[in-house]
Amino acid sequence: MADRVAVVGAGQMGNGIAHTFALSGFPVTLIDVSTDALAKARSTIAGNLDRQIKKGAIEAGAKEPALARITDATGVSAASDAALVIEAASEDPALKFRLFAALDEVVGPHAILATNTSSISITTIAGRTRRPQRVIGMHFMNPVPMMALVEVIRGLATSDATTATVTAIAKQIGKTPVEVNDYPGFVANRILMPMINEAAYCVMEGVATPEAIDTVMRLGMNHPLGPLALADLIGLDTCVAILDVLQSGLGDPKYRACPLLRKYVAAGWLGRKSRRGFYPYD
Repeated sequence: MADRVAVVGAGQMGNGIAHTFALSGFPVTLIDVSTDALAKARSTIAGNLDRQIKKGAIEAGAKEPALARITDATGVSAASDAALVIEAASEDPALKFRLFAALDEVVGPHAILATNTSSISITTIAGRTRRPQRVIGMHFMNPVPMMALVEVIRGLATSDATTATVTAIAKQIGKTPVEVNDYPGFVANRILMPMINEAAYCVMEGVATPEAIDTVMRLGMNHPLGPLALADLIGLDTCVAILDVLQSGLGDPKYRACPLLRKYVAAGWLGRKSRRGFYPYD
């Protein structure tokens, strides 16, 4: 049997990571402080498995065994028997630091602690533990079950053995791991977020409507999803958080979050998850 994986955070990314590991045969402990979030995650995973069956991506008989491999829990102590823990909580440095300090206390000495952070320093997160050599970034793309890429990010002290293990696991679950170094935003978000930010400035300055901007990027640049629709999918609050990390970490004002992005976040217009962002969602 595959080693147990624990996923901390049952939100959009966490449930996708749990889904992917469970479908690949791993027993998974999905941890969240909210029982409602855990129930919603299980419902989302079931619905997404149904979509994969409908598209012919998986066999119909794969659904129930995958769901049966997922165990819910509300405390980090449930990760104690995991060989790999993947943190997928909100993009909040203080929260991640607390979680890693707590996880370091409860998991076994040989367990690997990974973070799905989109921008926060792996080295800094690892510094909150007594095992920095076994701390690494596993940045999955959204939606996790569909997207092939995993950025594998080494902190300053991450060992070759930890990197090799995580790279092998990523391949085992059908992903393509790409190793990148520990700089703010890594590669994906260092390139993506300025594009989303510039698209937001185009809306704010009246250059074009969100629909027009996204159409230009889809038809003119062959992007499958326009930058503003993608921002709504990611979450506008997450976009602002990543831009803040980029500006703070790199010290360049070009990463300053567009005021319109901040205004939408202040209004609670976070994108798909709040049913309103650059677009309305029913």
